[in-house]
Amino acid sequence: MEIDDSCRATLRLNRPQWNVTEGAASDVGSFDALPYRGIDVLAGGLPCPPFSVAGKQLGSRDERNLFPDALRIIDEAKPRAILIENVRGFLDAVFSDYRQQLRHDLRAMGYEVDWRLFNASDFGVPQLRPRVMIVAIRSDWRDHFHWPDPLARRPRTVGQTLVDLMAANGWQGAQTWADRADEIAPTIVGGSKKHGGPDLGPTRARAAWATLGVDGKGVADTAPMPDFVGMPRLTVRMIARLQGFPDSWTFHGKKTSAYRQVGNAFPSPVARAVGQRLFAALGSRRSYAVVANG
Repeated sequence: MEIDDSCRATLRLNRPQWNVTEGAASDVGSFDALPYRGIDVLAGGLPCPPFSVAGKQLGSRDERNLFPDALRIIDEAKPRAILIENVRGFLDAVFSDYRQQLRHDLRAMGYEVDWRLFNASDFGVPQLRPRVMIVAIRSDWRDHFHWPDPLARRPRTVGQTLVDLMAANGWQGAQTWADRADEIAPTIVGGSKKHGGPDLGPTRARAAWATLGVDGKGVADTAPMPDFVGMPRLTVRMIARLQGFPDSWTFHGKKTSAYRQVGNAFPSPVARAVGQRLFAALGSRRSYAVVANG
């Protein structure tokens, strides 16, 4: 279930075989998961603002908190495993009781639950982007699941990752720029429909981008021209590569919509690493997954 028109169109462009359904956030409360009873994996990205510092960390008092709805859907679908992603703030001390209640509720349904904080850079993504992965798996298979280990190698720098895209229109300064952009990227901020446009975040974030020679005040339509002088802006394609998307992935919609899709996404190399461990724990047979985005 996806609430955004452009996001649904993007999923259908890239995964035409998927059953992508339309629905508002409020529809999750009435979603009937009984027809999916016994699926292998239920995966979802629940809204982050209830646990984010930027969202005032209201937790259960935030109307956007969908954990209660997720628990109901889990109880109805009874999947073999659950995979949920959220922000680092979920692990803050203020939510200690909330986490323990979540563990209690899932254990009552027959699941063992654990969570782990990962940085996207641990899995080759040239960006820090800390995110929490929550995994619950039925007790029968719990001993077979093991968290993935971070890669031994460091991720490529922003310059190494994007130099070919920066030089796509013949910009003569591309290599010099790449040599300066010699660190991984700060966390990419996608904004929302209510707040944030096609830029790389608030003042502090833009200052961090400036140290890499990137103008974070906007997103470019194309790579720099041959005689460009100054700090370049990133295109949506460049930002997508920094998020771990393959270059073959197509985004539907105009620049602002496409950038929000990219910036709010969970880096696929991290999801793949955890998903592969879940797949191994559950066995080699094909899994059917229901994906819900909040």
